[in-house]
Amino acid sequence: MSVPSGLFSDTPGVLRCAWCQATPAYRQYHDEEWGLPEMDDRQLFEKLSLEGFQAGLSWLTILNKREAFRNAFALFDIDKVACFGESDIERLVADAGIVRHRGKIASTINNAKRAIELREEFGSLAAYIWRFEPSLSSRPKSVTHEALRALPLAAEATALSKDLKKRGWTFVGPTTMYAFMQAMGLVNDHIEGCGARKPALAARAALKIKRPAS
Repeated sequence: MSVPSGLFSDTPGVLRCAWCQATPAYRQYHDEEWGLPEMDDRQLFEKLSLEGFQAGLSWLTILNKREAFRNAFALFDIDKVACFGESDIERLVADAGIVRHRGKIASTINNAKRAIELREEFGSLAAYIWRFEPSLSSRPKSVTHEALRALPLAAEATALSKDLKKRGWTFVGPTTMYAFMQAMGLVNDHIEGCGARKPALAARAALKIKRPAS
């Protein structure tokens, strides 16, 4: 049986998106996390932070260092990271387990402070983030490899990036925000035929999102 473009199979009867075939850890991330809708503020902040660290690097590089990042950044507890100071920056710059980029480290601390502001305004980081979920009408009717390659960057990713920057966030460019939206389930970019696509769709259908009153 031929495998559709953009998919691969290393397990009989199981198709996955081709981008995750490099390592078993990558495949596990694809199967169990990527594209599943997330409402937990800590996990949303972690992914926003790690996507910022990824800029100029591969996600696999960041994934391989994720546990070290979690240890370094107090499990990405927003309130704890917001209290980090200059001594923490120096500690993190010296931590060989993470990406030792001073600007990105300082950005993560700044963004934690900004996340607290969002939480105070919207009730949670999740309530703010999910306001930018793209409508189904803007998505391809059939999510094929070819359709995704031809798809322009979602306007909502640009809008999220612009709004975050206006609120003082850094390392949150439009491409970075679209990758974040893919990972956190605001869009489902698992290709048709991928075994993880239907579970992600079902999880999104079951998700109840509180929208702010207009």
